[in-house]
Amino acid sequence: MPSERAERTVVARIPDWPVVAAGHRGDEPVLVLHANRVVAASAAARAVGVTEGLRRREAQRRCPDAVLVPADPARDARVFEPLVGALEAVTPRVEVTQPGTVAFGTRGPSRFHGGDGPLGARVVEVLAATLHPPGPVRVGIADGAFAAACAALSTTDLAGAAGERASGVTERASGVTERASGVVRTDEVTVVPPGRAAAFLAPWPVAVAADHLGIPEAEVAADVLRRLGLGTLGAVATLDPADVLGRFGDPGTLLHRLARGLDPRPLATRRPAPELAVAGEVDPPVERVDHLAFRAVALADGLHARLARDGLACLRLGIEVETEHGEVRRRSWRHEGGLTAAAVAERARWQLDGWLTGPVADRPSAGITRILLDPEEVVPARGRQLGFWGGETRLDEGAARALARVAALLGTDAVTVPELVGGRGPGDRVATLPAASVDLGGERTVVRPDTTGPWPGRLPAPSPALVFADPEPVDLLDAADRPVRVDGRGLISAAPARLGRHPVVGWAGPWPLVEQWWDPDRSRRRARVQVVLGDGTAHLLTLEGGTWHLEATYD
Repeated sequence: MPSERAERTVVARIPDWPVVAAGHRGDEPVLVLHANRVVAASAAARAVGVTEGLRRREAQRRCPDAVLVPADPARDARVFEPLVGALEAVTPRVEVTQPGTVAFGTRGPSRFHGGDGPLGARVVEVLAATLHPPGPVRVGIADGAFAAACAALSTTDLAGAAGERASGVTERASGVTERASGVVRTDEVTVVPPGRAAAFLAPWPVAVAADHLGIPEAEVAADVLRRLGLGTLGAVATLDPADVLGRFGDPGTLLHRLARGLDPRPLATRRPAPELAVAGEVDPPVERVDHLAFRAVALADGLHARLARDGLACLRLGIEVETEHGEVRRRSWRHEGGLTAAAVAERARWQLDGWLTGPVADRPSAGITRILLDPEEVVPARGRQLGFWGGETRLDEGAARALARVAALLGTDAVTVPELVGGRGPGDRVATLPAASVDLGGERTVVRPDTTGPWPGRLPAPSPALVFADPEPVDLLDAADRPVRVDGRGLISAAPARLGRHPVVGWAGPWPLVEQWWDPDRSRRRARVQVVLGDGTAHLLTLEGGTWHLEATYD
């Protein structure tokens, strides 16, 4: 019996796509922000130490001249659509994995262009000619979409994708070309020969595979593997598949398959039944994105219900529209973690926006009369049991579906749920996660395991009721109208007497705190003080860098 091998795949990506989609070049210092954190940065900003996940204040400290751009996934998808359309000159079967990244099989195109190398060069040529403003293009060709995606990453992209988890591994990955014999790398195209995907992936951190799958359970499994000393894909690939399944379940099996250079799931020979697709007629024809997006939400809900009825989850979705003049346009979107109803509606809205508001020459010549959502690839979904007493009920399921509809209309990041994650300060203890990224079943709690500590220097109970996302600077003065200070030994200079114009009638503290003292770039030295004002209000103040900030307020 022949050994299993992943499908030969091309992955093309535009590095720092959110920056490019906002109209900026890589040599400009640009920060793309969401919830006061950096989600993307230009090459110029990364060169001075800015990394994804940094708080806005710290990022601006490292790069004071940076241009701040709000994150906008709809904009990223809309601007990316003309580039995807241009690739149809190379192959009609293009899949969008996320704005800025596309994939397609090499069978056919590679033979037509004379091999994988010329095919990659042709893809670079097409994308570079369409890309405005001009920027770099990266293409990877390998067995499987994951290996090809890694081949399209540079070592700096690896550090940004895996963050601190890639510490100590980036250097090893940078020499992968020499160790994986036969790998051909140029400035823009990397070709991994057939059968060499596992060797190519061996030095890469397992966290990158979890990011590729995009499911929380895979991230948990990757973190456990790293703490067990199995931090690279090569180490994971040596494990017995049965042992991985028994210890980590399905998420571990997916990671193990990726580590071995295989597709996450064996290729299925059965295509989804045609009746799974859902379509909606639009009468009269519509050209407005918001009206069509509302129809797409209802269709996404219907598609999700059909798939749930048959115990299926959608990995690849085809979005098709027909205009009043008979034009038909279709685009495929893929997500290895499975597309929820909210994710389907969101991608439909992105695609409609790209078609209807893109360059005038590329827009449909008439209004849309029909929308089709077609599940092109499905897999068995993980089931769940509704409870009689306790656990998940029909009401819980209905609430989760309502949240999915709202998220589909406003975006997946617009609906969030809280989660207690532990920490020293009030702002560190609670995180908000997109509702679409967590299981809202009855067994879920808002408390992560092992959040109680130890947290040396943590603020004592009770916790404040209102925590400010961006604390404002304030003046805390003593009786002589001098600024109150806290020295390096944690001793306060004098009793606080006034907060601005308000008298202080009671105070407690200080609680000094030094975090990450071993890292000069991330080290933080702070001190917290609780004060009660004359009007009866209580506040939490933080001293950092010689300035007091109003961090939180108590009831």
